Amino acid sequence: MLIGSVLGSVVATQKDEALEATKLLVVQVHDHNNQPTDKYVVAVDAVQAGTGDMVLFASGSSARQTTLTQNKPCDAVIMAIIDSWDVGGENVFNRRD
Repeated sequence: MLIGSVLGSVVATQKDEALEATKLLVVQVHDHNNQPTDKYVVAVDAVQAGTGDMVLFASGSSARQTTLTQNKPCDAVIMAIIDSWDVGGENVFNRRD
């Protein structure tokens, strides 16, 4: 699993029928200290995330193991919206802030 922030959405009116009714979001990867990296992914949203949310996402074959993405042609899926995390006892992110 990786941490990222949702930057926006991707609209594709023409797509594989297995991806019909899926929402695609642009996610910027963050490191464990909540610093953005220069990496981005497009991920299927399985949890109703939105722009600005910090999320957990999986990539590769693990992305096809949610109920929504099983056996579908996707390489990344958002499977959790993060409320908070800490590293070494120090709070790094809190959704309520």
